[in-house]
Formats: sequence, C-alpha cells, structure tokens
Amino acid sequence: MKYQPLYEALLDLMRQAGKIMLSAHDIDNDENVTAKPGSANFVTVFDVRVQDFLMNGIKTLVPDAVFIAEEKENDPAVIKAEHCFIIDPIDGTTNFICDYRHSAISLALFSKGVAVFGAVYDPYLGDLFTAELGKGAFCNGKPIHASTRPLDRALAAFGTAPYDKEFFADKTFALCKKLLLACGDLRRGGSAALDLAYVAAGRIDVFFEYRLSPWDIAAGSLLISEAGGIISDMNGNTLDFLSPSPVLAASKTVYGQALQIVKE
Repeated sequence: MKYQPLYEALLDLMRQAGKIMLSAHDIDNDENVTAKPGSANFVTVFDVRVQDFLMNGIKTLVPDAVFIAEEKENDPAVIKAEHCFIIDPIDGTTNFICDYRHSAISLALFSKGVAVFGAVYDPYLGDLFTAELGKGAFCNGKPIHASTRPLDRALAAFGTAPYDKEFFADKTFALCKKLLLACGDLRRGGSAALDLAYVAAGRIDVFFEYRLSPWDIAAGSLLISEAGGIISDMNGNTLDFLSPSPVLAASKTVYGQALQIVKE
C-alpha cells in the first residue's frame, strides 16, 4: 500500500468531518445528547455522525481496516492488525455541547501495535496537527517541536478525569497545586487530544490526566514523540493503548522534574 496518498486521503476525510462539527446546531438539546456510564459522560448525535463518516470513508480506502473508536464496542486485540485505526470523533464533547469551541477530531493508524500515523484536527481554529513515524510532526504543514522552556517558566495543562471525578478529584487538584508552585501557570482546556498536540507544538510544556482512553491519546502520543517530547504513564512506563491509563506528557526539558513531582 502507498501510504502517502492514504495519509492525504485521511486528512481530507478529517477536514470533511470537521464540517459536520461546524454545521452542528441545537447541540445542547435532550434529543441530541445521551448520557453514558460515568459522571458527566455524554455523547451527541454529532459524535456518532462524525465517527460513522470516518469509519465508512476509511473502509473505502482500506478494506481490511479495523477500528478502536469511542462510540462503539471495542476489542483491544485488534491493535495488532495490519491497519488498526483509533478514532475519537469529537474529543472534548462537553466543550462541544456547550459551544466552548475547543474540541478536536483525533485519528491514528497503528500497524501491528505500532503507531505509524496520527492527526488531530481543530476545525474551529483550522489547526491540523500531523505526524508520521520517523518523519517528524507538523501543524498545517509546518514542523513543530516540543518546547525548551525551563519548568519555572513552563505552562502546565491538566485534565480532570471527569467521568471518574469522585475517584480522582483530590489527587488531581493536589497535583495541580504542586505543579502550580513549580511552574509558570496552569491551564485546563477540556480536550486531551488538543492538550497533547499543544505539548508537541511547544504551546504548553507539560500535561497530565489520571485516566484517559486509547482514543484520547493515540494520535497525540505520536505527535509528541515525533516532536521531541516524552509521553508515558505517571510512573514513567510506556503506554500500551490497550486500556485506560494515567498519562504524563512533557517536553524533554521538564519531563524529569514533572515525573518527580507526580511521584512525590
């Protein structure tokens, strides 16, 4: 298979899917929003519409494609297939429902368990972050790199693991306090996919969240590694993308200090 034409076709699909998000209306309507198990865990008809659009388009391009995607039942073992696509149709659904306009489409291609392509698309700003294994990371075609700022000037971002906040709220905000005292300032954006893309682009320096699913991080993990950053679980171990995991991502400049703070 010629992968470069495939990647361009995938990016075109993501741009078209972004138009579905931008054309959405009456999102915060009982007919358009369904609650899933967990606290504040919602899905909209537009999440499903974007996911179906992407999966159908990918199947046309890659007939043997298999999927791990947020709005479907999943078998983690398919990540070992030749062409496994990991999709988050709208990362930042609560933002999307509230018209906060900070949400993204996340798409990654794994081949035999290895991420070979990843993209995160913010249709509101038009930012398209892309990475290919061994070929670097880009935003709208321009190379991006993790930052070199020291920790005392760093911008740290975090997620609140909102679907399990009764378990993680205290730990999350205790760690936020430690980081705030050590770094320049904190941010909470509400889209892990964009937070990871921002680490890759040097817009923020460190990000953590106590529970993220494979579709939240699959594309962003490749962006970060190709941009010269580091991503791991909170013990410094390599992510396996088979189940939800705590996540720490940072530039190489601050990763070691951030990991030490997390472990304290």
